[in-house]
Amino acid sequence: MLPPETQRIIDEHKIKYVLAQFVDIHGSAKTKSVPISGLQTVIDSGAGFAGFAICGMGMEPHGPDFMAKGDLSTLTAVPWQPGYGRIVCVGHVNNEPHPYDSRFVLMQQVERLKARGWTLNTGLEPEFNLMRRDAEGKLQLVDASDNLDKPCYDYKGLSRSRQFLENLTEALQKVDFDIYQIDHEDANGQFEINYTYSDALTSADRFTFFRMAAGEVANDLGMICSFMPKPDPKRAGNGMHFHLSIADAINKNLFHDASDPSGMGLSKMAYHFAAGLLAHGPALCAFAAPTVNSYKRLVVGRSLSGSTWAPAFVAYGSNNRSAMVRVPYGRLEFRLPDAGCNPYLVSAAIIAAGLDGIDRKLEAGAPCNENLYGMSMEEIAARGIATLPQSLKEACDALEADPLFRDTMGKEIVSEFIELKRMEWVEYSRHVSDWEIKRYTEFF
Repeated sequence: MLPPETQRIIDEHKIKYVLAQFVDIHGSAKTKSVPISGLQTVIDSGAGFAGFAICGMGMEPHGPDFMAKGDLSTLTAVPWQPGYGRIVCVGHVNNEPHPYDSRFVLMQQVERLKARGWTLNTGLEPEFNLMRRDAEGKLQLVDASDNLDKPCYDYKGLSRSRQFLENLTEALQKVDFDIYQIDHEDANGQFEINYTYSDALTSADRFTFFRMAAGEVANDLGMICSFMPKPDPKRAGNGMHFHLSIADAINKNLFHDASDPSGMGLSKMAYHFAAGLLAHGPALCAFAAPTVNSYKRLVVGRSLSGSTWAPAFVAYGSNNRSAMVRVPYGRLEFRLPDAGCNPYLVSAAIIAAGLDGIDRKLEAGAPCNENLYGMSMEEIAARGIATLPQSLKEACDALEADPLFRDTMGKEIVSEFIELKRMEWVEYSRHVSDWEIKRYTEFF
């Protein structure tokens, strides 16, 4: 028999079907639709999937089923799909949590924090582009008039896409997303919707739901909502900054210390955590910027509107948006991830790197409070500031060379991730682009 609160949700939203949902190694949502009469089975035994058909699960065609067991606390309505609910699942194989399941990997890292009486709170800031296809199937901006050189915060751009933004906001509000602001971002047709932070696992669940909602709300309006990291080579890409703080059992922010002589309001713990992020920055890059396209965003240089906003440099600073870690005051903002990342893997890797910094009492060094975008590479190198990987291959090399993540997150999923991403890089390297055709067909 289902708990009263679960039955209340089902009755209130007239749920007839439940989407048993998990993510593959890329963070893409995967589901089965289950009649409400089968919900208890999803909780007890799981919804069955052929594991070999799911990307990055380390399974073969002759292997056992991948069983997605539902976490009942995550059951919500799906507001844009009346009559449906969604329950977040964890993959099990042979009745054991599957080490290739990225949500389970994050749950293990959360337990490491819990053993110390801590909770990592994360506030995610997803950016996305609104597009449509023209009669020839080519991608265009939804709003052709959104063409300013510096469109950030532009009223017209925001107003003319308000139907999508309002529909998405109101759908998410129905399932308790506390959305507090919406803005037009730095690229044409680019937006950001901000909602209140939560613990790391809930944040990852919510971001997955956010992407599901955005894609379907856009589709209903004849649009495409894209979380592609860099759809326009001349404009800022889609980041997903992680705001970070650790709370104790009474929800005190352990990253905050008003007596910090730097004026950034950080505790010793926060500095050590930041140092862990910096020390493992190149390897973290593979999880945070996990596609070939990510490195069109994560470049050294400027966009037409004045800045790429992507942190290509391993540094931190007070409110410094050109550094990998920004300090807004009393917390950290990890600016490296893009909107195409798997939030479970990024969150797990953040915990692994941050705890390594705390346990080894790593020092973050002096903050960089200068505009790194305005410096030459020689000036940056003279300050001892490293540059992040500039390709997916370099990021995979860095991840493979850093044993921390295999040791803490599990060799299975890290090895699988590296193998898949190396295959992606090889496939990209062998692709013959339009640029090559135009340049070389009659070049010689």
